[in-house]
Amino acid sequence: MCDTSLSLLDRLQLGASESAWREVVELYTPLLEDWLARFQLQGADREDLVQESLTTVLQHVGSFRHGCQGSFRAWLRAIVVNRVREFWRRRGRHPQATGDSRIADMLQQLESPGSSLGRQWDAEHDRYVTHRLLARIQPLFEPATLEAFRRVVLEGQKPRDVAAALGLTVNAVLIAKSRVLRQLRRELKGLTDLSD
Repeated sequence: MCDTSLSLLDRLQLGASESAWREVVELYTPLLEDWLARFQLQGADREDLVQESLTTVLQHVGSFRHGCQGSFRAWLRAIVVNRVREFWRRRGRHPQATGDSRIADMLQQLESPGSSLGRQWDAEHDRYVTHRLLARIQPLFEPATLEAFRRVVLEGQKPRDVAAALGLTVNAVLIAKSRVLRQLRRELKGLTDLSD
């Protein structure tokens, strides 16, 4: 865990340090592998496409500009779609030419942010990245602080009920929620809607 207050995206854009790059690879590899598996790609092909997608991110993150909610995840989604299309071109085939128009339809839907598949990408991306980065910031907080945050924010419990269950004041629960949420938003800045 980097001790700087910059978000992961900020750290990448400020020079792509090896530690920031490693964080991105560790964070995004499982998510991208899961999505690429939906395109009926073999394991080795999925691994190659994950690596190509992440390499594209690294090469171009300096010119990426966060302009609206979810723009990083939309940019990443476009990179993945383009890498999969390029995969088919390199093979000298197109999904439609192989008789599997379902893959071509999926790529087209994934490319469109308003489609059900585009919205599914957004929701899964935000949920996955939020949970992974929450796990990464855990060492910064006392267990009671994290438990109060989880119960109030993730489980939707009322602060007064959480306070009673944990033997804290309502104010302590609200402060715990605020502290963890502030740190989480700092880490997520630019990556998900939670940070915007």
